[in-house]
Amino acid sequence: MRRAEHLRFAILAAQREGNRLLAQSLKPLGVTPAQAEVLRLLQQRGPLSLNGIGQLLVCESGSSPSRLVDRVVGLGLVDRRTAAEDRRHVELTLTPEGERVATAIAGVEHGLYATLDTVAADHDTDALLGFLHAFVDHLPSGEALARRLDEE
Repeated sequence: MRRAEHLRFAILAAQREGNRLLAQSLKPLGVTPAQAEVLRLLQQRGPLSLNGIGQLLVCESGSSPSRLVDRVVGLGLVDRRTAAEDRRHVELTLTPEGERVATAIAGVEHGLYATLDTVAADHDTDALLGFLHAFVDHLPSGEALARRLDEE
């Protein structure tokens, strides 16, 4: 197997297993990893517009996360309000239940990050991050990640 092919499948396997573990941990909360990302973004940076959410999402491609937002609105976790001064502008905020779920998601994320920290302890994560950024920085998901890193 070529080294590039090995890298491709190792990254894919890590992403799938990480997402599987995350989905399994989020299941009792009734949300998917993509929905959890929306809720945490709103908790950390809200209120946000639909466009603002789209620019920060790493889980979804494209700049219009309408269906994803529709789902969390339908679950009663997010309020969607049209701005009085500009009816084209939609503002998204967490409902009280959305805040509760987002806080629970933060706990799930903390557990996942603790696992990653343990596995990464004896490895050069700076080199790994450098490689991954070189690969994605010019692509939509990498650009969304850069916007999130810039705002920290």
